[in-house]
Amino acid sequence: MLFLDLDRFKLVNDSLGHPVGDELLRAVARVLRECLRTEDTVARLGGDEFAVLLESLPHPQDAMATAQRLERALRTPFQLGTQEVFASASIGLVLGSAVYTQPEELLRDADAAMYRAKALGRACVQLFTSSLHASAVETLQLDAAMRRGLERDEFVVHYQPIVSLAEGRVVGLEALVRWAHPERGLVMPAAFIPAAEETGLIVPLGARVLREACHQVRAWHALRPGAPPLQLCVNLSARQLAQEGLADTLARILAETGLPPSQLELEVTESVVIGDAERTGRVLGELRALGVSLSMDDFGTGYSSLSFLHRFPFQKLKVDRSFVGRLAEGEKSREVVRTIIGLAHALGLGVVAEGVESSAQLGALQRMGCESVQGFLFAAPLDAAGTEALLRDDPRWEGGSVLGVSSRAAIAAP
Repeated sequence: MLFLDLDRFKLVNDSLGHPVGDELLRAVARVLRECLRTEDTVARLGGDEFAVLLESLPHPQDAMATAQRLERALRTPFQLGTQEVFASASIGLVLGSAVYTQPEELLRDADAAMYRAKALGRACVQLFTSSLHASAVETLQLDAAMRRGLERDEFVVHYQPIVSLAEGRVVGLEALVRWAHPERGLVMPAAFIPAAEETGLIVPLGARVLREACHQVRAWHALRPGAPPLQLCVNLSARQLAQEGLADTLARILAETGLPPSQLELEVTESVVIGDAERTGRVLGELRALGVSLSMDDFGTGYSSLSFLHRFPFQKLKVDRSFVGRLAEGEKSREVVRTIIGLAHALGLGVVAEGVESSAQLGALQRMGCESVQGFLFAAPLDAAGTEALLRDDPRWEGGSVLGVSSRAAIAAP
């Protein structure tokens, strides 16, 4: 059983119209029939999804050969009237066995393999394995656990200080979610954020993190009378950016918590903005109109940064920790960071370097003109109590300089 899904078919409908999209589907169906034997069965399941049933194959490897032949055939450009359209397909393949008793089971596993092909970069064939099934079951169990965790307030916010190199003080805090799991202890976001994105739970989770962080930073302002206000930085995921009414939700949270919009900065990774650029630009414009700041996170790790910097209303770039970590490797690595900082300044954007862990990295960034940094050299992400104690008790964070810190141990959570 093969399960085919056309890659980026929505882009065809959105850019060329649904009649062209329908003609593309008919053209794909013709290619599939031409590439298959008379005893094979091909069906359109709905939308841009097709299924193929291959019977009486001499060898199991013939199924993979057929799937790869179909994938290559669909890469050939389609001439639809006066328009040349390029298409590709992600294909999942499952081999029949006595394990399967219902046709729906074959479709389920072929579909799971197809999604794995999508995750591997699209335009490829993925064979279903038992590990894929185990992964699907694990994702389902994780989804249920996260839903219970949301109900029980198990997700907590930690904060990492952002330090101004010019002023030598903390000017902001990045809010980072953690899962205080009752059995596994403190779970880092890499273990659950991808699943939350896939299931859509990132939307209520992100709203909760945003509300809690805004409320907390607003309360901390009372502990720092006369001190400049802290900038709160919160990550915005692809699912959150795609939700309807995001600007309205944000406006409500700001009104509820009393945090001025000018003190909130939303971070968007460059991989998020390359999907639906037109819609992304509109939503970012709506957010910017509320008075919040926008920054591009993980800058330099994608492939479309330059084409989007002038289109979207960003005020800041964050240099990815992977570049900062290679500053000591030689001039070539330093030149990459120097170029990013110079580009940001040429465009009138501020710069924050992430993942600063050594005094050598700090010195290099200072010489390059980087405005702000964050990393374990100054402090690891701290829970609310640890952050409050740091802001209240350590005078270096309010009036004095923190740039003399030589290790993360110098500023440990109380």
